[in-house]
Amino acid sequence: MLGSAEFGDAVVVADLEAGIGTLTRLGDEVVDVVLAVVEPTPKSIEVGTRAVALAREKSLGRLVIVANRVRGAEDVERLVAAFGEVELVAVPDDPAIVDAERRGVAPLDTAPDAPAVQALVGLAESLAPVA
Repeated sequence: MLGSAEFGDAVVVADLEAGIGTLTRLGDEVVDVVLAVVEPTPKSIEVGTRAVALAREKSLGRLVIVANRVRGAEDVERLVAAFGEVELVAVPDDPAIVDAERRGVAPLDTAPDAPAVQALVGLAESLAPVA
């Protein structure tokens, strides 16, 4: 494995398959942040809580729940109840995202002020602050 000195300020983002399979196979690799993307549904929350428990067990680093398709305060309350003190970023259910997906374009380019885009921009800035 190559050390960070070999890459300088490089950032590597890995989008792993849904579920916790990859986390179970992950060894002692250095991970700065684990983003667990969940939806406010019972099945997604169940898988998310298992992922968080495993990431904590392996001491993988900062944990962030990215709550996708949040439709209101009730969804946020359900997620806070499930994940407790884990950092939570709520991404609202936003028609601008669906529209961009259907058109095959980036929501950031077509609707930069949309609530979901703003939530994701805020998440990105918290992960890699712009100087």
